[in-house]
Amino acid sequence: MFWVLLLLPAWAVAGVACTRLCLAAVRSASVDADAGQCHDLTLYEAAFLSGGPGRVAELTLVSMARQRRLLLAHTGWATVVDPRGRDEMERSVIGAIGPEGQSRIAPVRAAAATADAVRGLADGLVGAGLAVPDGARTTVAAGVRQVRGAALTVFVLGGTALLMPTTSDLPRVLMAAWFGLPLALTLSCLALARIEAHPYSRWASPAGQRLLAAVARQAPAGDDRTYLTSIAVRGIHAAAEPELRAAFAHRDRT
Repeated sequence: MFWVLLLLPAWAVAGVACTRLCLAAVRSASVDADAGQCHDLTLYEAAFLSGGPGRVAELTLVSMARQRRLLLAHTGWATVVDPRGRDEMERSVIGAIGPEGQSRIAPVRAAAATADAVRGLADGLVGAGLAVPDGARTTVAAGVRQVRGAALTVFVLGGTALLMPTTSDLPRVLMAAWFGLPLALTLSCLALARIEAHPYSRWASPAGQRLLAAVARQAPAGDDRTYLTSIAVRGIHAAAEPELRAAFAHRDRT
């Protein structure tokens, strides 16, 4: 009966993970369906909802570079050309670069992402029902990851039980069926989550995701705002210039 000792944790892991995912989905769905209906997202807001504070910092750096007020070298350095920031985000970036007017991009991005301007932006989006509050970051996206881990755990425990020698008279087919039940539970939850809650977002509420989709559809073609919108929504990997992508890639090696 050693296999029963493996079956119990399999059920426990699957039950806890699926319960957390269901609760996260309920919390996500409880957001007012009318939230943000009259809200026009700025590029900074779209960047936050798509990729969080770091994406806002990246967008600000790229926007200033496009206007030739900041130089971003492919070696991973940022140099200030115009020290007058036009808004709080730009002033945060310039302040993060420092009085010498030159700094590595990685620490500038990190400092700008934690600036008061970004925190104020986040608070405004949360108040409008468009962003997930800080205390609820482990929502549907995290719940899906937990259920995936639970499914793998159940599979491993079931495989272990089937491969180990046993003195039980229970046929291995029935033993596999017992482990198949919690596995089916986790896979069903994943399927329902994909149907009901996909795409999974760490930052945007359902209302925020709807506005993001509208921003992507309504962006005019062929102008600078279209370019910046793609950076806001998809990140620096959407940049057409390899030199610009290389400049931000250095953050992984600093």
